[in-house]
Amino acid sequence: MTQTAPVTGLKRLGLLSLGALGVVYGDIGTSPIYALRECLSHGVTATPDNVLGILSLIFWTLVILVSVEYQLFVLRADNRGEGGILALLALLRPQRHRGGAWLQKAAILGAALVLCDGVLTPAISVLSAVEGLEVAAPALEPVVLPLTVGILLGLFRIQRGGTARIGVWFGPIMTVWFLCIALLGAAQVVKHPGVLAAINPAYGAAFLLHEGWTAVHILGSVFLVVTGAEALYADLGHFGRRPIQYAWFGLAFPALALCYFGQGALILNSPAPVEQPFFELAPDWALYPLIALATAATVIASQAVISGAFSLTRQAIQMGVVPRVRVVQTSAEAGGQIYVPALNTLLMLVTTVVVLKAGSSGALANAYGIAISTTMIITTVMLFLAMRWRWRLPLAAAASTCGLFVMVDVSFFSANLLRVPAGGWMVLAAAALLYGMMSTWSWGRRNLIGMLTTETMPLPVMFSRLARERIARVPGTAVFLTAPRLGAPPALQHHLRHAHALHERVILLTVENRDTPRVPPDERLVIEPLEQGFYRLFVRYGFAESPDLPRALELAAAKGLPVDPAEITYFIGRETLIVPPDMPWLDRLRERLYVFMFRNALRATDFYHIPPRQAVEIGLWLEAAVPARAREAAG
Repeated sequence: MTQTAPVTGLKRLGLLSLGALGVVYGDIGTSPIYALRECLSHGVTATPDNVLGILSLIFWTLVILVSVEYQLFVLRADNRGEGGILALLALLRPQRHRGGAWLQKAAILGAALVLCDGVLTPAISVLSAVEGLEVAAPALEPVVLPLTVGILLGLFRIQRGGTARIGVWFGPIMTVWFLCIALLGAAQVVKHPGVLAAINPAYGAAFLLHEGWTAVHILGSVFLVVTGAEALYADLGHFGRRPIQYAWFGLAFPALALCYFGQGALILNSPAPVEQPFFELAPDWALYPLIALATAATVIASQAVISGAFSLTRQAIQMGVVPRVRVVQTSAEAGGQIYVPALNTLLMLVTTVVVLKAGSSGALANAYGIAISTTMIITTVMLFLAMRWRWRLPLAAAASTCGLFVMVDVSFFSANLLRVPAGGWMVLAAAALLYGMMSTWSWGRRNLIGMLTTETMPLPVMFSRLARERIARVPGTAVFLTAPRLGAPPALQHHLRHAHALHERVILLTVENRDTPRVPPDERLVIEPLEQGFYRLFVRYGFAESPDLPRALELAAAKGLPVDPAEITYFIGRETLIVPPDMPWLDRLRERLYVFMFRNALRATDFYHIPPRQAVEIGLWLEAAVPARAREAAG
């Protein structure tokens, strides 16, 4: 009996580590297909010093950014087990600190860049794997693009059904992948063991000093080896810190290092130029199986990024930085298994266009780095703030710890800036568009709450009116959605004005979004009895949860709220915003964009899972006005 618990714990840890290999390390694990190839595409001669220098930069980039910064520090900055840039923003609670508005802007920009990565990762990963056919049979080059597009369309197609069934294969397939690339690399390292000298960082430093400007361009390609590092943090809530670390240090990192060193040994041993060092590691008989395995691995890597984009979108909705969209739960057991139809369609269309326009993974590599390098800088800055605000470390300790990371991040960011004219501008333009929409939604939402506040009647005034005018009360329960800290909402006043009657029980329901991933069951509801049959009900959700108001009212009834969930009528305000012509032009432009998003956002009945037969929408006309405090908050 005493031996069972440890075995069970080890088995669970092993299964989670296996799952982390399949989901967390898919992106970074498929980088060897194209990373070293791109490093050598800048016209540098493949001399021993140059090859060892590039390998040294690759090795120490993996060590400093992934093994040290993300594995040992960033993963510790969790928000009750959840990770990702928005989870870290919620953990820091920027509204409580000076300069918090700028921190929120930076985090929103980082989230926009991560969403852009959801386009580039499937495109470059799958395309680079299918390009292996050109090595096996050059005559197959015309089918590379159509086959890539077909695989990507199939990948996005299966999202609607969830990945629970095929997800169990992700870990085993990626385990085979890492073992395979490790063996291929080790076979070449054995033939040329001198390549291991690249572990000495002096080779990388000498390469940077000797090659000068060319080395800066190559540094942008070296960054391709860590483009999946942000997934370590984003997927923290799915697996936990220890399984992610065990999977990295136990298999992923050794396999990647061996593969890169093996490619370097192949280049040094080959008398002819090596155009595809990864695929040329394999003997002729293993080339087609390797291409099939690489394609499967890149599909898994793409799936992980797409799922991460879905999770990030749900967090952003709950935190009020993007409009409400439909979120479908695809698994009853796994809360993280969700599907966002609108985002999936958008990613599918944009990814297909990007692949067809670029034509090759080499062309995509020019755009694949600027997004994640920018996000890494933002994450490092937020890590520093977490050390100061949450961990209470002294300034000197936090600065010295993050100083090295910032230097490395800024170096890669500067190198990737050189890629902006060659394709990086598309990523920056897309991120700027997303950031503009997200910041405008947050800005307009604050303004709308401000406008509703001016239209709200204080509850004491409402109760006095009900007592004075002897409003008729009819059987049943009415639920009015209201913003936090408001009195009688405009929809309630509008209903009274036209119906001259009110239900015998009235619930003023407020949905509160907390800065934690999930709210414990005993903290979900707060019920406040008022007077004259009124109740105030607070329903709390975390940023990793989807709200369900009928279910919340069932829980409230079980806790003593005198309601029958089947006889509830939900009254929902349907605001129509009018933009006055005398508003300042910039505010007017942003308000029109907000109005457009507001009109196309998911209806409250669908978002909160309110039965349509129990819902009544009340139209409200509001003239937009930008309060001074909102303009100051928006910067």
